[in-house]
Amino acid sequence: MAERIEKSGLQVDRRLVDFLEAKVLPGTGVEPQVFWEKFSRMLHLLGPRNAALLETREAIQEQIDAWHIANPDGDAQQYQAFLTKIGYLVAEGPDFEIETTNVDPEIALLPGPQLVVPVTNARFALNAANARWGSLYDALYGTDALGSLPVGKGYDADRGAQVIAWGRAHLNAVAPLANGSWDDVDLKALHLKDPSQFVGTAVRGDVQVTALRVNGLLIEVHVDPASRIAGQDKAGISDIWLESALSAIMDCEDSVAAVDAEDKVVAYANWLGLMKGDLAQEVTKGGKTFTRVLHDDRSYDTAAGPLVAKGRSLMLVRNVGHLMTNPAILDRNGREVGEGLMDAMCTTLIAMHDLQREGGNSVQGSVYVVKPKMHGPDEVAFAVEIFDMVEDALGLPRNTVKLGIMDEERRTSANLKECIRAAKSRVAFINTGFLDRTGDEIHTSMEVGPMVPKAEMKGLAWITSYEDRNVDIGLACGLQGRAQIGKGMWAMPDLMADMLEAKISHPMAGANCAWVPSPTAATLHATHYHKVDVLARQAEIKAGGPRGRLDDLLTPPVARNPQWSQDVITREVENNAQGILGYVVRWIDQGVGCSKVPDIHDVGLMEDRATCRISSQALANWLHHNIVSETQVMAVMQKMAAVVDRQNEGDQSYRPMAPHFDGIAFQAACDLVFQGRVQPSGYTEPVLHRRRLELKAQSNR
Repeated sequence: MAERIEKSGLQVDRRLVDFLEAKVLPGTGVEPQVFWEKFSRMLHLLGPRNAALLETREAIQEQIDAWHIANPDGDAQQYQAFLTKIGYLVAEGPDFEIETTNVDPEIALLPGPQLVVPVTNARFALNAANARWGSLYDALYGTDALGSLPVGKGYDADRGAQVIAWGRAHLNAVAPLANGSWDDVDLKALHLKDPSQFVGTAVRGDVQVTALRVNGLLIEVHVDPASRIAGQDKAGISDIWLESALSAIMDCEDSVAAVDAEDKVVAYANWLGLMKGDLAQEVTKGGKTFTRVLHDDRSYDTAAGPLVAKGRSLMLVRNVGHLMTNPAILDRNGREVGEGLMDAMCTTLIAMHDLQREGGNSVQGSVYVVKPKMHGPDEVAFAVEIFDMVEDALGLPRNTVKLGIMDEERRTSANLKECIRAAKSRVAFINTGFLDRTGDEIHTSMEVGPMVPKAEMKGLAWITSYEDRNVDIGLACGLQGRAQIGKGMWAMPDLMADMLEAKISHPMAGANCAWVPSPTAATLHATHYHKVDVLARQAEIKAGGPRGRLDDLLTPPVARNPQWSQDVITREVENNAQGILGYVVRWIDQGVGCSKVPDIHDVGLMEDRATCRISSQALANWLHHNIVSETQVMAVMQKMAAVVDRQNEGDQSYRPMAPHFDGIAFQAACDLVFQGRVQPSGYTEPVLHRRRLELKAQSNR
């Protein structure tokens, strides 16, 4: 049992009390007694409101389920009229533009890659913050971006030549010379076709740096005559460094396994280190141990004098949504408090350390909080009210906290304009989350019929409408120049050649940013923003008028009269089951909320709760409509558990699921599938949290 301390009517886990009072509150100007009084007031005032919103979700879903059962042949017009009647669809108000102020340039003005990392992992968090800059040569050499992977451990001069050629071709395309080619450029007499792309120069030890700017992003051309690579290069260029991950989301939500005070303190402590600028992590590589810290800024000599460029990504923090509670704090009635309320107060309090220092995260004095899994305008309005109370409690100016709205639930997509209106003075970010969105699509329309296989989803009209409407509505609401319009993750971190080919579609879609799975991927994805002027593309899209139709958005991805072969069914069920098991076993047994998990073909995929949600809802749907039986699915779950065991043979801390299938992790995976239809909004968190707490209690006996 956790040791608890009474604080203004709250029963708070001692570990959280000690952390907040000893590490966080000092230096903020907020007195502990005042903090706890105001925190308690917020939790007791807003907790019941939070619960009521969740009850509304469930009531709406019950009504939708009942309508589909009663109206199997209901048409789109009847369906929309029903959704309007029950308040699922709200009336769209007049046109408006957002009013958000004091937004950092990385959000408002500079399109580029965005990282999302579990904040509980200090090494990942530091890597992400430092991913503002990356070596293009390293990214090309060390991945399959050139069409193959490097062979052997030593330097391959032929591969080095390929890297140099790729880099030159890129510079010729995005920063062409007035005459000639970057193949044999003389950097001492650099003449660009567009002279405004030249920024300045720098000297760093033995390295001569020439800085360029393309579509707002900096590019550094390095010359180091002593370098092996420079020796292969007619111009003596040793590397090309790119401004890469302009921003990074430090995630307290889908990519972490934080189920109690112990876990929450780890997350908050790393966020504190980032906000104070003193986070450090000892790292061992190649037999050498060193301490990783946050990078310094970069500077250049320019015609107008010294120019300083940020050395770190602008950091946002993703709080949890409205659904979950956490045992770290109990209210005066002994009930767990809303984890989203706890995150709001604690992450903002921690960010005050950044607001009070020079050269920190935000140059505009803002805190960026990404809020996921909100259902419709009322829940967005509630999030705004939460941060109103947080700011009042901490003595912060109104709208210090900027809100990122994840467009990943069907009720939000359908009412996106009104969701944005509800946060018009705070919104700094909207982002499509395809996997969660698909999970909610399946859950919302569970009674309509069997859904198409996952691979077919992206080709359907509702997805196209969802992606297009997100951009169109964001632009119509004046987000350009004030806020981000973002796109989702590239989930295959080992397939960089494919990413280079495919992910240019995100800036072409008018997205200011798109998610990438690693710093290396951020550097490669940055090349897309050199090629696409996103702001110009947004203007082009806006001039073309709205594209996505609400009718398409609300068309469930159901398979009418499916005629799938047994092979197709087996393949789909095995793929979903393997993904669930590969993710859940690490979540439950090791507390790892996001990791590269081999798929059924041993291709490493970045898995988090969103991928788990779509897979579990897909299987729950096919079970519900008798495409497969429970016996069939259980046989597949056991078969795939053995596959996952094989894939993890090299992990000394791994606990096999087969052959007994009686471990908590396997049971959790089965819960997600066989009880998936009755989980709130199809979310995975209730099952995962319950089972992880069960294992932790078992381990502490």
